[in-house]
Amino acid sequence: MPSWPMLSATWYTAQKAGMRVALGMCERLIRLLKSRLLWRHGQALGVVALLCLLLHGNALDSSKLLQSAQRFSPAAVQRTQALVQEMEAVGNGPEDEKLKAINNFFNRTVQFRDDRDAWGMVDYWASPLELLNKGQGDCEDYAIAKYFSLISMGVAPAKMRMVYVRAQLGGGVQAHMVLAYYPEPTAEPLILDNLITDIRPASRRPDLAPVFSFNAEGLWQGVGGSSAGDPVARLSRWRDILSKAKAEGWW
Repeated sequence: MPSWPMLSATWYTAQKAGMRVALGMCERLIRLLKSRLLWRHGQALGVVALLCLLLHGNALDSSKLLQSAQRFSPAAVQRTQALVQEMEAVGNGPEDEKLKAINNFFNRTVQFRDDRDAWGMVDYWASPLELLNKGQGDCEDYAIAKYFSLISMGVAPAKMRMVYVRAQLGGGVQAHMVLAYYPEPTAEPLILDNLITDIRPASRRPDLAPVFSFNAEGLWQGVGGSSAGDPVARLSRWRDILSKAKAEGWW
């Protein structure tokens, strides 16, 4: 059985200490950095803001998402409206309901297409709104869209990772990406995948062998001697996606 990467306990330590305390610390740090003495350290402010995001997730800003979708096409607006309705229907419900709603939405709304067919290039990572506009994408696009949608619903980024895997498909092995969700730092992750509709724990996905994983916090090397691609090049694409997703209003 392949070994799946475990999470750092940092986020959960903050949670156990009391989320209100953690949020209060973030607010005080931001006020301090905005003071005249420290305002010149603008980069520090950005770091603290990112830390706060990683601690407690985000809040859905549907108006900004829909406004951003209008810059693409009527189809993008229609699909984004449908996604927002799914998000609002779950509301502040349990995280397992949020996972199921987002996984089902993208698996039924987006058609799988190779990057050559969907984007006219060998390897392209789409932002969530680019994917909703096109209505087509490959495994990376599904995983990325699910990740940012769940962040918008308040799931902490630290609880999720995109994971590159070697997938056994049709008697062969190919590079594939899934989204892994960790209920606890040492827990077995739940796998959100476009290949299989239902969400399963990693132990029920013997067809997947993790290679490396990443999220908004960074990049982690997984198990296995071979690589699914150049992590440096892929991390560069990930930086582009983070910038696009922020501009679109996902976080």
